[in-house]
Amino acid sequence: MTHPPVTLAPWGPDDLPLLERANTPEMTAHLGGPETPAQLDERQERYLRLMEAGEAAMYRIELDGTPVGGIGYWQVEHEGTPAWETGWNVFPEWQGRGIAGAALRLVIRLVAARGERTLLVAYPGVDNPGSNGLCRTAGFTHRGSGTEPWRGGELTFNIWTLDMSPLDLDGRAPDLDERFDEGVLDEKAWWPYYLAHWSSRERAAARYSVAPDALELRIDAGTPPWSPEFDEGIRVSHLQTGQFSGPLGSPIGQHRFRDGLVVREPQPERRLHLPRFGVIEVRMAAVRHPDAMVAFWPIGFEDRPDDCGEICIAEIFGSEIDDTGGWVGVGVKTQHDPRLREDFEKVRVDGDLTAMHDYAVEWTPDEVRFFIDHRWVKTVRQTIDYPMQLMLDVYEFPRADGTRDTDALPHVLRVERVRTFPPA
Repeated sequence: MTHPPVTLAPWGPDDLPLLERANTPEMTAHLGGPETPAQLDERQERYLRLMEAGEAAMYRIELDGTPVGGIGYWQVEHEGTPAWETGWNVFPEWQGRGIAGAALRLVIRLVAARGERTLLVAYPGVDNPGSNGLCRTAGFTHRGSGTEPWRGGELTFNIWTLDMSPLDLDGRAPDLDERFDEGVLDEKAWWPYYLAHWSSRERAAARYSVAPDALELRIDAGTPPWSPEFDEGIRVSHLQTGQFSGPLGSPIGQHRFRDGLVVREPQPERRLHLPRFGVIEVRMAAVRHPDAMVAFWPIGFEDRPDDCGEICIAEIFGSEIDDTGGWVGVGVKTQHDPRLREDFEKVRVDGDLTAMHDYAVEWTPDEVRFFIDHRWVKTVRQTIDYPMQLMLDVYEFPRADGTRDTDALPHVLRVERVRTFPPA
């Protein structure tokens, strides 16, 4: 069953009944119990006053126009640092549907876009597993616990923080700084074939040129489907910084994107550039065409089968670009790594995505932080502890009727630079 999307609507003067609806023993069990009517009146007045002053932003959580709870953020100091605190509730009959998580993701996007304070905090009660789990999956870091007087008793709470500060590369030296300005591709760093073990080097070979100011990966009229046996009519032009696969006829190989794959052409092992933690960054321009997609996504080298997760730094479909901006997919994909959980979302970016933008991650043993034009957009709190190779692609997807828009060809992904920085 498909549910309508969760939306946020600004809290208004007529929303006191929503506070009353959330003021039951069940809804306040982790907050010390219900407030008095006078306290609710004061809370309603405080919401409106702080919103008017710009010190808070409070919202109704709505599902297809129906209020199902509330969420917001307000100014606080956290250990001497200016921050925003967030909190939320969802009415009992709407719980268990992922509504609170969707609302929190929307609030995180609003705080990030506001840009005034780069720390978001939450203090759910220690006995509130739902809210603590939500903080964890939203990328917050657990920073301990505390106790303070609250509603005539004491409240013991966990401390969760989300660092939304921009990417800072000052003083850091790259261990790869590829500007594609040598006139030829450096094959000591790049293997110009897309997963050729599931196809052949002839079909999977990149079509590219190295211009003075950018690499141009292209799909043109003569580009064949790279693996019609396993991937239908998809065409791709691609570079990667490693290659590992098994013998002919085996199921061993990187990026097992579907069941039933077998090696069709054995490939030499290549360990060209395999970062393990640090910063990975690309500066590239997307392609605005409904059949095209560009991507930059490190994957596990996969010499051990479980070491196969993906860090999707940027995935941009041409069909999701419009006149004012577009959607950029970022996050972690499990592929076949049983230790990971899928944590991927699309972030709206204003501006021309067919112009150059910087897409990056800062990858540590505990988390992966994602950035667009050095501004934070997402944190994934998971451990990915194995070498990964860079994967840089432009795709053309087949149409249902088998035709191609040859007038729009070539589809060209322009890349100004790729950089990696070792851990700080």
